[in-house]
Amino acid sequence: MMSGMTPPSAARTARERARAEITSMILATARAHLADNGASALSLRAVARDLGMTSSAVYRYFPSRDDLLTALLVQVYDELGEHAEAKDAAAADGSSFRERWRVIARLIRSWALEHPHDYALLYGSPVPGYAAPEETIGPASRIPVLLISLLRQIHESGRDPGETPTARRVPAHVQHSLRGLREFAGPYLSDDLLVRGLMAWTHVYGAISFELFGHLVGAVEDYDVWFNHQVDRLADMIEL
Repeated sequence: MMSGMTPPSAARTARERARAEITSMILATARAHLADNGASALSLRAVARDLGMTSSAVYRYFPSRDDLLTALLVQVYDELGEHAEAKDAAAADGSSFRERWRVIARLIRSWALEHPHDYALLYGSPVPGYAAPEETIGPASRIPVLLISLLRQIHESGRDPGETPTARRVPAHVQHSLRGLREFAGPYLSDDLLVRGLMAWTHVYGAISFELFGHLVGAVEDYDVWFNHQVDRLADMIEL
């Protein structure tokens, strides 16, 4: 190779690094737009304008608004999932199942309160005309996988409430309705624990959404106290 020439691999690495940096800038600017205008109003042209780029330059990274929305969903789901996994891993050593449940639920809420517009992107109103593609499923599953893992550990510990006298029989038509969740969770959990886990999971997100979107104004004075009480009542339901 002649002196002064850049090796092809080094040139590729530099291009890849530059592309990653610009992609990160576009996503950061788009997330700022979510805070100002919401997901439905997200515009590639507006993002390009704020970055001092031409629209055609941004289109080379994200060919459409839907591609940008997908990248945002993947990024935000992964961010929330990574935080929750790290918190649970730190609590797993020596903490009870009940305390780990509290840690996960409180982490989701605290993250939502710190990132309300990101939370709204994930769990708020659907964006008209947009359907999340398959590539969002893995990132979106990180929190459910974490909770399913906790339920499995409860089952393996011999404390599965679905196998105790307090268990309720799950009707066949309900079991049929939850086939997708059963496939996701595996054959190990009792039907009753699976149902209780799904009820607890959806209740946590409902409680956060009610608080975040202002539906508890005038009904609750101390949101921390109310949320923590719900989390403990849900732990009772799962018999943690």
